[in-house]
This record gives sequence, structure tokens and C-alpha cells, in this order.
Amino acid sequence: MTDAPSHPDSRAPILVTMGDTVPGREVDHVIGIARGSVVRARFFGRDFMAGLRNLVGGEVTEYTQLMAEAREQALGRLVAHAEQLGADAVVTFRFATSTVMEGSAEILPYGTAVKLK
Repeated sequence: MTDAPSHPDSRAPILVTMGDTVPGREVDHVIGIARGSVVRARFFGRDFMAGLRNLVGGEVTEYTQLMAEAREQALGRLVAHAEQLGADAVVTFRFATSTVMEGSAEILPYGTAVKLK
């Protein structure tokens, strides 16, 4: 479970967990699905460096960094959506990834927004 960043005017950070419950807390009611989405595309500078790395093997750190940044941005959007819904937490959190077109991918975090007692 992580405390995701929240807006300064929030009363408490939104809790995000892959579990069905929040340890030590009871779910009062389900609000609905919370989600955040980011579509990121490769660009020439990273493609060039990745192409060189492909020749010698090893981790393609340029893409690892790109995907890590996309996940963090998408998670931030999920938390913002949960706040808009009036949730205290997001349970059953998951990430999904799909190719939108050649060279771009969507990162979609989603979960169930809940109000805690």
C-alpha cells in the first residue's frame, strides 16, 4: 500500500492498495471506478540510443525511464480522479498497458474508489 501524493488542500492522502481492503480500516461504501491514463510515444533521441543499445545488448534504460515516468504520471491522474470522486482510498489497484499505435503505449492504472468509515 502506498500513500500517493495529494493536493495541498486535501484532508488526507488517498490510499492506494492492490488489496481488497485497507488494513485497519473498514470500507463504508464503494463509489466506483477510479482511473488515470497516459499515452506516451517514443522520440528520435531515445530511439537512436535504444537502437545502439540493441546492437550490444542489455537494458534499454531510455525506455525504462520513459515507462517509469509514464506510470508515475498515470498514477497521479488516478489519485486526482479518486479525489474528484470524493474517495478516501482506491482498492484492487492495477496497471494495464496497451499499444495505441506503433511507437506509443497507453498506461492505464485503475481501481475501485471507496469511502472509508
